[in-house]
Order: sequence, then C-alpha cells, then structure tokens
Amino acid sequence: QVQLVVSGGGLVQPGGSLRLSCAASGIRFSLYATTWYRQAPGKQRELVAGISNTFNTDYADSVKGRFTISRDNVKNTVYLEMDSLEPDDTAVYFCNAFHNTETYWGQGTQVTVSS
Repeated sequence: QVQLVVSGGGLVQPGGSLRLSCAASGIRFSLYATTWYRQAPGKQRELVAGISNTFNTDYADSVKGRFTISRDNVKNTVYLEMDSLEPDDTAVYFCNAFHNTETYWGQGTQVTVSS
C-alpha cells in the first residue's frame, strides 16, 4: 500500500518559517520525482516546487528565493522549507510523487500566514 504522509503545517506570522515533510512508503522512493502543490481558497491548485530523482529542482516564480525543496532517499522523505512567509502563501499544501505513469498524492496540510 502506497502512502504519502504530510506533516508540518500550521499557523505562522508573516516573515516566519515552516518546514513541511512528506514521508513515502510502499514505493521505491529514489525512482520518483516529487513535487509540492498548494491550493488557496477559490483558486486552482498550483505547482510550488519540484525535485527530480536526480535532485534537480524547480520553483514557481512566486516562491523562488524563499522556499527550498529537498529530499532524503534514506528516509524516503521530501521536504519543503518555507522562509519569509507571506499571507499569499496561505493554502493547503500537498505533496506528489510520480514515476512513469504512476502518481501518488499525500493528504493536504494547512499553512496559514497571518498576524
């Protein structure tokens, strides 16, 4: 059974930081590219950051320089370090792992940036 378990969301003040984790099981994690998406109320889900199985990274323009995606293939976990958080970063964040035609989603975690 494949599972992606997301943790680390919460409430943070503007300018603060959070780290999200997404722990995978049931797949050969090192083969999979992984991404973080987010969805704000009334908006479409958008890609935030991705990291390939060869550790190449890419970011949405809105988070470049503030967010860092990384992965640990020993712990089968992908991380999203979020710094200098802004109210517009408020959303439900999801992780995704994909390889060839297989794609799996974790449950969402709420990130709220508010004073």
